Amino acid sequence: MAIETRSESAQPKNRLAETARTLIEALLIAVLIRTFLFQPFNIPSGSMEPTLLVGDYLFVSKFSYGYSRYSLPFSLPLFSGRIFGAPLQRGDVVVFRLPSDDAVDYIKRVIGLPGDHLQVIDGILHINGTPVQRKRLPDFVGENACGTGAISRPAGIEQWRETLPNGVSYNTLHCTSFNGFPDTTPVYIVPPGHYFMMGDNRENSRDSRFPDVGFVPFENIVGRAQAIFFSIGDDLPAWHIWQWPWSVRWSRVPKLVS
Repeated sequence: MAIETRSESAQPKNRLAETARTLIEALLIAVLIRTFLFQPFNIPSGSMEPTLLVGDYLFVSKFSYGYSRYSLPFSLPLFSGRIFGAPLQRGDVVVFRLPSDDAVDYIKRVIGLPGDHLQVIDGILHINGTPVQRKRLPDFVGENACGTGAISRPAGIEQWRETLPNGVSYNTLHCTSFNGFPDTTPVYIVPPGHYFMMGDNRENSRDSRFPDVGFVPFENIVGRAQAIFFSIGDDLPAWHIWQWPWSVRWSRVPKLVS
């Protein structure tokens, strides 16, 4: 009776093939998750302080508003517009591709919906002719929130609780008063299929008030910021593991973005 045996020389080849198959499967799963579910981003600037700090790492849900070409790896132009689209809500914090340079990601808060009339007057946001509700809060203390340089000391910055017409509330910073732009602007009328974005750090944010950003097409939306999964201060990269005990902002992990 013949007994079939596997040669010892074939075993390393089989193990190599099994390892390669496992790596390919893991890569495909990672690509699918990044494309259809969640994509990680990090915060490089203070334009969304105090909501998001420099050194925050967060997950952005790709499914919240449907999918566009910017949901795909390398933004492959396989289709135009959005599929399974759901409208943005006023107050959402979203990642989008800059209309003037779609290789650049921005993160801001949705302030204006299609058809809205928006204006900033003496630092106060007006939506459809009505000033938003604001409440003065204790000063925000944080480094470089007003873009004063990497060696600046923490300083108190004027902080306000702003409430939008749909009831969404969040904190904003007021760094400096400008007699004109961007604290006083013309009226912006949001066109169909577009949104008006602003940073919570109002005098330190380049957003839809500026011509190089402007109104953001629905197609350019990447996803909604959902949760902070890691946060490190002192301008340190995340891979400085040996400095985590002193530099990781443990109180911000995990934290929902709102």
